[in-house]
Amino acid sequence: MINTILYFHGFASSSDSDKAKIIKSHISKISKKIKVLTPDLSNDFIEANNQINKLINENKKDFAFVGSSLGGYFASCFGSVNNSKVILINPAIPPLEGFEQYLGENENYSTGEKFNITKKDIEFLRSLVINKYINQKNTLVFLESGDEVLNYVEAAKYYRGSNIDITFGGNHSYESITKKLQKIVKFIEIQ
Repeated sequence: MINTILYFHGFASSSDSDKAKIIKSHISKISKKIKVLTPDLSNDFIEANNQINKLINENKKDFAFVGSSLGGYFASCFGSVNNSKVILINPAIPPLEGFEQYLGENENYSTGEKFNITKKDIEFLRSLVINKYINQKNTLVFLESGDEVLNYVEAAKYYRGSNIDITFGGNHSYESITKKLQKIVKFIEIQ
């Protein structure tokens, strides 16, 4: 039984994201036994990877991984490695096409922290996952067709065989989250 949910926010964001707060609040109302961790992942991708590994090793529980955008990319990777339940919200997919637009200086939308992305950083991110997704039976993917950042059709192809929920309209922030909470609870099998 799942007793810990790790929620990973998107690129240049933080644990203060609306989706993280909505999911955490909803699950805490349903079950006091499930802990929802929403770490502030480093803007440095190697450090973010290390943070996630540390959380997994420290908690040694039955996890479900939830992630949005680049956080979905991380959730896919760690969920597959751990053969865990995974819930993805408008996830970034391999090979992170177009990510080179972020080369150079960036700013975290939530914290204002400035950080640089190099070609080696992008290569590291791309090295985390394999080209064919292997954890379909444990994966629920939420996509909105109006996502202005990521191509929902490409995401549906990549996660083919997974449980895929496409909402027409919306945007990259995933406007439908409150309508999908029961589906999340059922998928994770929270009692």
